[in-house]
Amino acid sequence: MDCGILTSKSVLLILSLIFWAAGAALSYVGAYVIKSYRTFDNFLEDKYTLIPAAIIIGVAVVLFIIGLIGCCATLRESKVGLSFFMVILLLVFAAEVAAFVFGFIYRGKIKGDLEKSMSDVFQKYDGKNAETAAVDYLQSQLQCCGVNNYTDWSSRPWFTSHNSTVPVSCCKANSTCTGQFDKPELLNVQGCEAKLEKLLQDVLSYAMLVILVTPLICVITCRSGRNEYQPLYA
Repeated sequence: MDCGILTSKSVLLILSLIFWAAGAALSYVGAYVIKSYRTFDNFLEDKYTLIPAAIIIGVAVVLFIIGLIGCCATLRESKVGLSFFMVILLLVFAAEVAAFVFGFIYRGKIKGDLEKSMSDVFQKYDGKNAETAAVDYLQSQLQCCGVNNYTDWSSRPWFTSHNSTVPVSCCKANSTCTGQFDKPELLNVQGCEAKLEKLLQDVLSYAMLVILVTPLICVITCRSGRNEYQPLYA
C-alpha cells in the first residue's frame, strides 16, 4: 500500500475517533441538562426548555454514527461512504445551530417560567404532599428560603397554621433551628427563585458553550487533517 494512502486512512480514522469522543461529551452534557431540569421540574411549567438537551443527545447519537461510517468507509475505501460521511457532518452542524438558538431563547424565558410556578408550589406546602417534598429538597439543596426571601413564608398557609414558623428546610446546616421566624440568623434568608434561576441558566450556558465548541473542534481538525490527506481515489 502506498505511504500517502496509508496516511490518508490514518487521518480519517483519527477523525472518526474524534467524532466518537465528541459524541460521548455531548451525551454527557445532554444528560446533565435533563437531570438538572428534572430535579426541579415541579417549579417549571414550560417543558420545552428541554428541547436543546434533546437536540444535543440526538447530535451525540449522530456523531457516533458518523464515526462508525467514517471508520468503515475508510477501511473499505468506499467513495459513497465517505460522501455520506460529509453530508451527515453538514446535518450535524445545522442541528447544533438549532440547539444553540433554542438554548438562547429558553435561557431568557427561565425567569418568567419560575416566577408563577414557584409561588404556586410554595402556596401548596402542607408538610405532607408532593409539593412539600419538592420545596424541602429545593430549600435544603440551594440553601434558600421562600421564593424571594424568607419573609415570603409569612403569607403562606403553613406559616399561620404552624405558630408563625418556616419549614425546617430553611434552617442553616448544623444549627439548632426549628424554623423560628424571629431568628433569621439561624435561617437561609436568601430566596430560592434567584438561586434556581442562576443554576438553570448556568446549566443552559454550559450546554450552549459545548454546542459552539464541538463543531469548531471538528472543523479545525478536518482542516488540519486535510493538509496531510491524500485522496484515496485518483
